[in-house]
Amino acid sequence: MTSSTHAFVSADALLKVAGLSISAAADMPLVEDLSFEVGRGEALAIVGESGCGKSLTSLAIMGLLPDSLDRHKRGAISFEGRDLTALPPRDMQSIRGNRMAMIFQEPLTALNPVMTVGAQIVEVLRKHRKMGKVEARERAMDLLRQVRVPDPEARLDDYPHRLSGGMRQRVTIAMAMACEPSLIIADEPTTALDVTVQAQIIDLLREIRERSGQSLVLITHDLGVVRQIAERMIVMYAGVVVEAGSVEDIMSSPRHPYTEGLMAARPKGSFKHDGKLLSDIPGAVPAPDARPQGCLFGPRCARAAEDCLSARPPLTATADGRAHRCFYPILEVA
Repeated sequence: MTSSTHAFVSADALLKVAGLSISAAADMPLVEDLSFEVGRGEALAIVGESGCGKSLTSLAIMGLLPDSLDRHKRGAISFEGRDLTALPPRDMQSIRGNRMAMIFQEPLTALNPVMTVGAQIVEVLRKHRKMGKVEARERAMDLLRQVRVPDPEARLDDYPHRLSGGMRQRVTIAMAMACEPSLIIADEPTTALDVTVQAQIIDLLREIRERSGQSLVLITHDLGVVRQIAERMIVMYAGVVVEAGSVEDIMSSPRHPYTEGLMAARPKGSFKHDGKLLSDIPGAVPAPDARPQGCLFGPRCARAAEDCLSARPPLTATADGRAHRCFYPILEVA
């Protein structure tokens, strides 16, 4: 069975993205025909190298694309039954930070440097929950306590630059949690942190999901994080989906050579894997204005044949709920 999207369907969809395409210009696609759904209480991971369109997808959902890209955006985005692409800016502002929230990759640039962290959390609560100053401050302190910021009462009056990277990321998580949104989008939430703090943030995100039942879209290139947090995943390459399915299925038996390459390049406790140096994927993600004629991954793929370099493979959905975009997928031998 062949599909222009993929068989990534949930019974109770909170978020629906259908045919999302984003271009820098008419002939310069950045994201192509992307479709997926996220159910209530589910965690979906979007995986791929830098330049694959992951962060652009999250910004499109949040309504935060720059005007130069937004005018070249196509497709539908539905959240809690509302078409976000048809909402006026004022209505979108009432949803963003309230019903859906985002944890950004670099907290130092996401936070306002001239406002205390407490004032920034209070601002969210007063805007969306109409709380008084005292109530909002108490709620802000409780949120910092929930994300395990030490001495939260003192930290409320600190400016972002006075906090460590891990503490700043905890503050952005607290801001995202403030209005108890039904969806949180986490864009590479551990990238700028050291390994120990990364583990703490992963544990925190997992704990929040278990406690609140919120849905999560996790944007990452780290397959280790995916395994710990998400139930389902899509793998993107050069703006298109190349594989989709459950985390367990894809991690145990990847079907697309790109997914296999990402997994082979992941360290497992050392810089060697099975006694050999870690492998890498030769080349780089193609620039939007230099996309190959055939399979986008073809020039980097060891399995590529002549037809891979001349024709674009369709996204093929299979009966087991998975999908892949490859003429010669890696299939298990019975």
